[in-house]
Amino acid sequence: MTETISGVDIPDTAAAAAATRFIRDTTSDLIFHHSRRVFLFGSVHALRLGLQPDPELLYVSAMFHDLGLLSPFSGKEQRFELDGADHARGFLLGRGFPEDAAEVVWTAIALHSTPGIPGRMGPETAATNYGVLTDAIGWGMDELADGQADEVLAAHPRGEFKKDFLQTFLEGLKNRPDTTYGTINADVLEHFVEGFQRTSMVDRVMDAPWPS
Repeated sequence: MTETISGVDIPDTAAAAAATRFIRDTTSDLIFHHSRRVFLFGSVHALRLGLQPDPELLYVSAMFHDLGLLSPFSGKEQRFELDGADHARGFLLGRGFPEDAAEVVWTAIALHSTPGIPGRMGPETAATNYGVLTDAIGWGMDELADGQADEVLAAHPRGEFKKDFLQTFLEGLKNRPDTTYGTINADVLEHFVEGFQRTSMVDRVMDAPWPS
């Protein structure tokens, strides 16, 4: 039986069910509920804006988008977004999905925290970003129908989301601070890590090994 929350159907497919089990078993309640809210809010915005993302690919994108903040999925010296994107691509290819479908999900996850660009790309990338923005900073809440947010939160409560989410970011980034260069992730380290100083593009240009 299809599960419906706030007018949005949760994809009733083997891959979606496997993604749910995987995130439920390997991450925290915080990440699980946040990821489901990202899918739900992203789906609502997609419908409102006339976008037509593939629900299954959008679901996998939402479920895996923050996986790279957690061990053992964060071992590489790369942006945490790429960790989640790489794991999601492997998840899909291992289940027989075509390369182009895996690439759609990879792109949606890799760009989910990049300002300004996702909304100009494919519907899965845009909708993933919109869901993230709504759940993290309240973007687009005034566009939701009456009661929609309440229905989503009844199914997937926020708890102490602000505090716990930022703490999860801190734990996922503090051991590889160089990967935050040029991203909003540096904001977290600058706020919470005493003595952290982000490297700017100006620093890198001025320190380049050119005479002028």
